[in-house]
Amino acid sequence: MARLKNPAVRAMLIERAAQLLRERQPVTLRGLVAGTAVSTMAVYTYFDGMDGLWRAVRQEGFTRLAARLEEVPDTDDPVHDLAALGSAYLANALANPDLYRVMFDAGFALEDAPAADATLERLVVAVESARATRRFRADVEPLDLATQSWTIGHGLAGLVATGPLPPAALGYGIPLLTALFVAAGDDPERCARSVASGWTVS
Repeated sequence: MARLKNPAVRAMLIERAAQLLRERQPVTLRGLVAGTAVSTMAVYTYFDGMDGLWRAVRQEGFTRLAARLEEVPDTDDPVHDLAALGSAYLANALANPDLYRVMFDAGFALEDAPAADATLERLVVAVESARATRRFRADVEPLDLATQSWTIGHGLAGLVATGPLPPAALGYGIPLLTALFVAAGDDPERCARSVASGWTVS
């Protein structure tokens, strides 16, 4: 009879891989299980090998991002909500910089691509709400604007969480998002207040 898999072992191996990345250590079979109570066979049992492990690590990055976005409440100000979602995106990257790098490694497939897509969908829904409440023009394409907003967050995350700029550069998100949303039809002064109130990452 096949042995039941222990979810805690799977989670431990994913966390070990993230730890090795954080410590700039090579992620090898032996390195993954060093100091644990499992053998290298666990990587095959739970992931069918190293490629499967990398897929799981990449998926974990999106799982943590989804959890962080889920903490952002919907308010009656969808422009504030868009800025808050961007702020949460950056907070997740700062908290998990090594997983963040792996999230966008197209060399490995995702275990659950629709779950990863759902993170962008949160922004799409907020854009739709802003359009419905006439903060944005009716001709604004929600997916396009959500993607542009995501691009701003991704650029800042790459430059601050995993790159050369200091945390103070995160403040650039406010004027960048304000300019994007004003171009989409929002009132400049109202937009600036909404974005500033939603952008809490520092």
